[in-house]
Amino acid sequence: MGEYHIFHLSHTDLDGYGCQFITKHYFKNISFYNSNYGKEIEERFGEILEELEERKAKKNIILITDLNITTKQCEQFENELQNASSEARILLLDHHKSGEDSYEEFKWYFLDDSRSATKITYDFFSSIYGEDLKLEKFAKVVNAVDIWLDKDEDFELGKVALGMIATAKEINRIMFDKANSDYLLELLSSSIDYFEEKEPHIALEDALHSMKKRYFQKDLPNDTLSNLVSKHMVSLLSRYKDKMSVIYNGYKGILTYNVGNVSVVGNDFLVKNPDFDFFMDVTSRKTVSFRSNGKVDVSKIAKEIAGGGGHPNASGGVLPGFKDSFIYERVLGQIKNLMKKEQKSDE
Repeated sequence: MGEYHIFHLSHTDLDGYGCQFITKHYFKNISFYNSNYGKEIEERFGEILEELEERKAKKNIILITDLNITTKQCEQFENELQNASSEARILLLDHHKSGEDSYEEFKWYFLDDSRSATKITYDFFSSIYGEDLKLEKFAKVVNAVDIWLDKDEDFELGKVALGMIATAKEINRIMFDKANSDYLLELLSSSIDYFEEKEPHIALEDALHSMKKRYFQKDLPNDTLSNLVSKHMVSLLSRYKDKMSVIYNGYKGILTYNVGNVSVVGNDFLVKNPDFDFFMDVTSRKTVSFRSNGKVDVSKIAKEIAGGGGHPNASGGVLPGFKDSFIYERVLGQIKNLMKKEQKSDE
């Protein structure tokens, strides 16, 4: 598969990222996508098709792991691939019993509920491209916790790894999916160093804070993890600020989504980027927060578009018509449309 480009869609838990950790070992040309169940799978598949068309590569494989999809979705994906201008083969490796109907109907759908998706993925590719002892151990650890083998020697280690991925919320997945994926895969890579310790589950848990700090610190002076994460987030926002910008009554702002710690991140971003007038964060709960450094009274913006208010440099409100989305560009589009409507009503 060296000539192929792999589009790998997987779940958002330890088993899902574990599958991607396996494919990263065996292949170089990979685009990673992650999804929860339901509607998001279709939206992520749509993103894959968009990238597929942009790349125009001759050989492509869409690999789906740790996600069971309905027969209706299988039919939809097949039809969309047939209509795509770039050819791609599809392969699904899963272990959820609920996907049995799809497994029986579609040849590219592989199902085995006796193993985790990570172990299925490792067993599949290692049989073709060769075994790797560290990777085999990793697959066993994930397998032990994902199918809940509580008597297995790797079960406690798997629990720590499970929690490590579940609580790694430092990088927002919706805004920065690639950066988030890189971070989680690096945590998995670092965790392997502790698998051969005398009490590996304790060793890994003890080391987790330091592992995270090393990732975010890099060449920066030592600081608290919270401050390092904030600096990293501001760096990402600064890099993509033009694509994330909004304009309201002549003032330029940046729109974030569920960024968390709005006061610190918002203020740090505005200090580093004086060409921006305000910082705006929308959440999945329909709330919105604004921050400014004195260039614009954000309490007025909050009142006009979100029925809210507050202070000139810190305000908030609620957007009752806001529809949550798994894709940042759709969130951005909604807010831009809302701002256009409000500006027209003021004219």
